[in-house]
Amino acid sequence: MRISRSIAVALCALWYGTSLVWAQNYPAKTVRYLVPTPAGSGADTIGRIIAGAMAQAFGQQVIVDNRAGGGNNIGAEIAAKAPPDGYTLFQATLTHAVNATLYRKLGYDLVRDFAPVTQLASSPYVLVVHPSLPVKSVTELVKLAKAKPGAINFASAGSGTATFLAGEMFKDRAAIDMVHVPYRGGGEALTSVMSGETSVYFAPVAIALPFIKEGRFRPLAVTTAKRLPTLPAYPTVAEAGYPDYLAGNWFGLMVPAKTPKETIATVRAAALSSLGDAEVARRLRDLGYVLIGDEPEAFAAHVRSEIERLGRIVRRAGLKVD
Repeated sequence: MRISRSIAVALCALWYGTSLVWAQNYPAKTVRYLVPTPAGSGADTIGRIIAGAMAQAFGQQVIVDNRAGGGNNIGAEIAAKAPPDGYTLFQATLTHAVNATLYRKLGYDLVRDFAPVTQLASSPYVLVVHPSLPVKSVTELVKLAKAKPGAINFASAGSGTATFLAGEMFKDRAAIDMVHVPYRGGGEALTSVMSGETSVYFAPVAIALPFIKEGRFRPLAVTTAKRLPTLPAYPTVAEAGYPDYLAGNWFGLMVPAKTPKETIATVRAAALSSLGDAEVARRLRDLGYVLIGDEPEAFAAHVRSEIERLGRIVRRAGLKVD
């Protein structure tokens, strides 16, 4: 469900009041907010905004701990093995749902090893190219790629990430051959396109907007079902001729499995309080995020659905990582 500020405040009051009764001693010390991507990435951006607001709700420090690498699996594995006491919060993304099928072996199970708290937000992507690439539309990009198979490369934040999947989905839908170039995070992928090292990137809108305004990228289309208020002049990939194409990322808060329900309720109350804060909501929406704030059961259902949906895409594309 989408939440308005008034609904969020009401929910927060209900949940937070209840959690105070259930878990009066939590949190009694600094809370770690584990983000499995590098500093400067889209996930890091929203993580730092939410963590800062949650610190106010908790009355305790909430420290962002970036544990990047391994297609976002390193951070996930660390979080899965953390004590289930509420002092390690984990920010999961669509990438972890992809990885459930993409990787032959993982050191964690997204469903078994975590308890969902709430889905925080979703993030649309924008298809951008380096200004030197002689294309100004999706149609022209596809035409060039078909004329020169394998000559165009696209960057990603790493194999299995949402940016990787967005590119692979586009290749599949458009029936083109572009070479995938994985980086160690969104920041490196972004830099590679700005420098001309790579030509194409499906960039989180939140990260790409400043560079689009500076003219360092040429945007071609957005990956959502409808045009974005932040980039109203640019069509969707669907409008450009691929009606079934949708891509983007989502960000959700989880804790290690077996964390007490009372503690989860307190964490969720703080998260809803953060999303319901007018300034936090404004900052996130200005960056292109869509705020959500659903219930744990709804988020759990979403995760299971995404593992199934994305698994079909990964298997159809014949993708696998050892």
